[in-house]
Amino acid sequence: MERVKKRNQYDKAFKLEAVRLIVEEGRSVASVARDLGVNANSLHHWKKRLSADGTDAFPGHGRLKPADEEFRRLKRELQIVTQERDILKKAIAFFAKHGK
Repeated sequence: MERVKKRNQYDKAFKLEAVRLIVEEGRSVASVARDLGVNANSLHHWKKRLSADGTDAFPGHGRLKPADEEFRRLKRELQIVTQERDILKKAIAFFAKHGK
């Protein structure tokens, strides 16, 4: 039977604290990784995301950053408006042809 390794999930507070130890206390990534039992690559990724996204970093499992959520909402709204426009175009063409 093959063993499947479960992927660890860390909450936002844990990630922020881990990055704080690196940035504010000047500790090495390797040292923090060893002390917290986290992969060093994960710490590098968290640090990069925090510097890029600021307070919007680490929104949580299945959640989007506010800007991405707004983009998704606007994209869906545009899709609906485009469908409504196409329906109205067809209705105008129908009544122009059969309205006489």
